[in-house]
Amino acid sequence: MRQGNDASMHVRDLRFTSPAEFARTLRKAHEATIAGNPDPHISASLIRSWQRSLALGINPDQHRPVHRHEVSEARSLSAGHRLAAVMPALSQLLADESVAGPHLLIVTDKQGEVLWRVGSRQALRLADSLEFVEGADWSESGVGTNAISEALVTGAEAQLFSAEHLVRSHHDWACTAAPIRDPLTGEVVGVLDVSGPFESVTPDSLRLVRCGVRLAEEMLKTASAGVAGRAPGAHGQSSWDGRGTPDGAVRPTLFLRLLGDRPSAELDGGARLPLTLRRAEILALLASRTQGWSADELAYHLHGEDGAAAAIRTEMFRIRSLLGNVVDPNPYRFTAGVHVVTDASLVAGHLREGRVEEAVAAYPAKLLNRSANLSIELMRDELNEAVGSCVRSSGDAGLIMRWCGSDLGAADTAAAVAMGRLIGPHDPRYQLARARADRLDRELQD
Repeated sequence: MRQGNDASMHVRDLRFTSPAEFARTLRKAHEATIAGNPDPHISASLIRSWQRSLALGINPDQHRPVHRHEVSEARSLSAGHRLAAVMPALSQLLADESVAGPHLLIVTDKQGEVLWRVGSRQALRLADSLEFVEGADWSESGVGTNAISEALVTGAEAQLFSAEHLVRSHHDWACTAAPIRDPLTGEVVGVLDVSGPFESVTPDSLRLVRCGVRLAEEMLKTASAGVAGRAPGAHGQSSWDGRGTPDGAVRPTLFLRLLGDRPSAELDGGARLPLTLRRAEILALLASRTQGWSADELAYHLHGEDGAAAAIRTEMFRIRSLLGNVVDPNPYRFTAGVHVVTDASLVAGHLREGRVEEAVAAYPAKLLNRSANLSIELMRDELNEAVGSCVRSSGDAGLIMRWCGSDLGAADTAAAVAMGRLIGPHDPRYQLARARADRLDRELQD
């Protein structure tokens, strides 16, 4: 939604730097446009959407969303939807269920009916006040112009801030959405949306939604390939313990959160299960290669020369008690009956596809950063260097500055030098990044 002059573009830059001021500007533009005097801060495409919504009977002052189903009915319908299998991974990647988590993860069907919403109690209460609940129709005809409706109408990603929404009760919100498509047919199967108070939107919001869409589409592709690859009528016994998944069905998904200091696992829509550091290290090693590990190999990599295979077998028993039969023995590797996704592998996948911005957005912390295990440290350094190298070679000054300003890239002196070449060695942003990198380098040498 680019504007036609430099002044309006400058105002739109306030979306992230001064969101309250930006919201006030948009509200004035909203009033003028509704009164018949289009304001350049409201894009022509949004004005057309407003006109369509008004023609459908949407009242900017009083409109409540159409409810296609009761909340309980919508939740029942969601269990059988194709996107149900990807929700655990999307929740791990995008949801914020902390006490004060400001934003909601929303997933709708292809008509815009809300099927899932995940967030903190505080965020859910705010959404309740707008009837932004399961079963509500968030299409253009259901509630007027919003990011979900724009994603459905245009088939592209959309981000709406404050009074870019038609309905005035939505002016305290910012919403970022994008369609999820069937990887084989290209048909839209739903919409992924992240919504919250407008102060919660960040420059990374759109990149994170893109990450979520690509994750969902990749999982849909994997599931389709798995079903297509099985011979009709085959009834072979799967090694999965079968918590309800026979051959011919979509494989359950095990999502492992390994970035940061709170590792956890989530199995196919179940609760988030905290992992001890040792079990997270084992699962990280299992995820690092497909040919598997012997008990002796794992014992050596985890405990050194004093490692004992018996200790590994004990930990594997505990992992199975927690997660089910997700690991085959002799050698130890993830069973073919479960689809394994880690947050670290998502970052690496973005890098392989050249999506450097998305990789940075999906990389909030280093791999198991409390682990002092040498094998994990090598994997940790490999991923961090891969991200840093791609950032440095991107030629994107803004991305390099964001990397240098993060804890992950603060010590990357080469990135600071690359930034200096792009913005000039006398720019204070370069001087700040270089000074911080030099300080951290001195601390490591002491």
